[in-house]
Amino acid sequence: MSIDFSEYISCLDEEDHEHVEALESSYHEAQRFMSPRGLQNYLEGMRAFCTLGGGQDLVLTYVQEMPGVCKEVGEDIIPDIVEAMMKLSSHTSGSVITLIVSNMPLAASRLGDADVMRGFLKLLHQMTGKAPRGLRPMMENLDELLSKLTLGGLRRWVLWGAQAHQRDLDGQLAYFALETDSSRSILQSERRGTLFIDNQRKLNFYLRALWARAFFMRPTAGDFESRQGIRPFIEDFQIHVPDAFDPFHGIDGMEIYRATVAHAAAHMVYTNDRISAEELSQAQMRFIEMFEDARVEYLAYTEFPGLRKLWLSFFTSEPQKDEETVQVHETMDLMMRTTRAIMDPDYSDELPAINDIASDYRAKLEKDPYNPRLAWMAGVEFYNKMVEIATIPSVRILSEWPIPYRDDNRYFWEFSENMFETQGVDFLPSSEQNVRRYVSLMEFVNEIDCEMEDGNPQETLVLSTELFPYEDMGVSYNEMEGVEPVSDPYHYNEWDYHVQLARPDWATVIERRQGKGDPDVMDEILTKHKPVASRIRHLIDAMQPQGIVRRRGYEEGEELDLNAAVRAMIDIRRGIMPDPRINIRITRHLRDLSIVLLLDLSESTNEKIGDIAEGEEGYEDQPSILDLTRESAGLLTWAIDSIGDNFAVHGFASDGRHDVQYYRYKDFDQSYDDDAKARMAGMKGNLSTRMGAALRHAGWHLTQQNAQKRLVLLVTDGEPADIDERDPQYLRHDTKKAVEDLAMQGVYTYCLTLDPNADQYVSRIFGENNYSIVDDVERLPERLPNVFAALTG
Repeated sequence: MSIDFSEYISCLDEEDHEHVEALESSYHEAQRFMSPRGLQNYLEGMRAFCTLGGGQDLVLTYVQEMPGVCKEVGEDIIPDIVEAMMKLSSHTSGSVITLIVSNMPLAASRLGDADVMRGFLKLLHQMTGKAPRGLRPMMENLDELLSKLTLGGLRRWVLWGAQAHQRDLDGQLAYFALETDSSRSILQSERRGTLFIDNQRKLNFYLRALWARAFFMRPTAGDFESRQGIRPFIEDFQIHVPDAFDPFHGIDGMEIYRATVAHAAAHMVYTNDRISAEELSQAQMRFIEMFEDARVEYLAYTEFPGLRKLWLSFFTSEPQKDEETVQVHETMDLMMRTTRAIMDPDYSDELPAINDIASDYRAKLEKDPYNPRLAWMAGVEFYNKMVEIATIPSVRILSEWPIPYRDDNRYFWEFSENMFETQGVDFLPSSEQNVRRYVSLMEFVNEIDCEMEDGNPQETLVLSTELFPYEDMGVSYNEMEGVEPVSDPYHYNEWDYHVQLARPDWATVIERRQGKGDPDVMDEILTKHKPVASRIRHLIDAMQPQGIVRRRGYEEGEELDLNAAVRAMIDIRRGIMPDPRINIRITRHLRDLSIVLLLDLSESTNEKIGDIAEGEEGYEDQPSILDLTRESAGLLTWAIDSIGDNFAVHGFASDGRHDVQYYRYKDFDQSYDDDAKARMAGMKGNLSTRMGAALRHAGWHLTQQNAQKRLVLLVTDGEPADIDERDPQYLRHDTKKAVEDLAMQGVYTYCLTLDPNADQYVSRIFGENNYSIVDDVERLPERLPNVFAALTG
């Protein structure tokens, strides 16, 4: 893959040879370790910065600093950095962006992971909306901040300062420059004990000294809302550990890191066969995990006796005086005492049953320590005994293991339902049961004519580019004869309210495309609803972002209103009480919003609206619910497109949990052009309404958008229902859980329902004030834009 470097430096002054030479030298340095694709992204980013108009210093800084960033967190971060800087350019000056880019290598070296780095970029974007003047002083002190804070701590420090000094611009500058007592105090309170990035090399050498092999470790940032990080876990043969550890019962953070990585490495070294989770409850799995942890630790400290002392110290140490103590459930206490009894043969518990279980398990480990079936049998047996002598707490309590070094044990579980690559799936729609094979042009031509082809092929031939016949100018074979493709399956959990647990990967969402219609249909909607469109235009004018707005007549504000001040002085001279409202308040009117308009396209939307019964003359001329849904979506889409918000129009229907069909009529990065209008004109209603899976998938699309506010606006004509679920409460509870999960991710959900009986369930699903009921379906095109204006205005 050859890259012509000369075309990317056209934005520079040709006479400025020093800059050109510096750029060329930085590019040649990047060539040493970047892939061709990474180099392409690197140069495309340079071209983007050229068009930004921030000057040659910005371009030069970008080209010189990006290789250092890529060495720390990988070349995949380049498009994210470029996109983030392009968004920041509308909020701040080019000099600030140059300062941010120059600090990127520092941030990459301190954060140490591409995902954590993306979280840092999102924090900068969030900060520009709340405290844009604090960006420059914060960047000037970034070295000190990241040497003391994790990403979560930095986020809380930033948000506290932005909230406390929202209207005090001088206070903002002082706070983010670390010049105020409050800034230093919050910094100290958010400071964590031991940072992973400061000890990563030591931990690498530690594991290599034990097992003579390399282990890959990555930090995770999970302490955004609290100071508790994500539990350690193993995924894709990489050990993920929290980016910081506080002392635990007098054990410092470095010792916790040693125990954590040694325990995770023991899983990777001594786990040869995974344990099946079939026919096990979540509570039983937690008990089996306890014995599997004890098994791999037994193997580890048999080979390296010093590890027993390290791990055992977490069970024998006592909380310090200044340390916050957590009340442990009685069953969790029994589990911890059992683990200690297994690890320490000299320990004798006050409960004889624990001593018997520990000694019996140790004896089995001495005979066959490499058999993971031992943990399965011991865990189930221990669970049955605990049911008799203690109360089994909720799965949430059982999962919150109070010992910090233990991981979440996802590594050794085998879920047969999820092993798609090795065992296949129990069901896939017929459209998914084919193989995609990439072929050359000659092989494609030789096999394209098949007499047995029935429209449902088992093999799909794929070319690297579109194929155009010579006799049809500009029209490809795909456009003439091709069928719309389907996506790879997306699997989502589903909430079972009977057992109060999530069924893992229970629902399968497949993105499809419906046929296209006439785009003129969408344009005719504006003509048909001309009075409504006229009112919507006034809403558009009122909701247009205005940037900086100066409002007069406030007692407190950022600037002095000279005219009002002169009038107040005149009143004072005349002996009249002056008007104290002599200040101007400056506010920023910016709309940073992403929205998904999610349409229910089940079979019930084909029902006609009107007084004419089926079979009578004029019945077919009556509008259907789908027609009104299309018209309301057309009006709202026109309005949002005029405002300039980032939005997408999606729909869904379902044919059981294995085939939740998801339609994307307009995507976020797509303009509202004739192609999008044609897809919306061709929308059809069929099948059922599995609402929870569709909401989760819409929320996933929204979380990919870097916006301060995210909204799913759902339009439906009934309650959740599907052909494979007879319990009406099951899908209602799952939808309610989906709404709650989206809220935790910062995605707001609002429902506009056409069901006149929705009072019975809609408030329990979406919450009070999060829904509207349209009693008159024919008023839907008028109500939907008004609801959007009320939610986002």
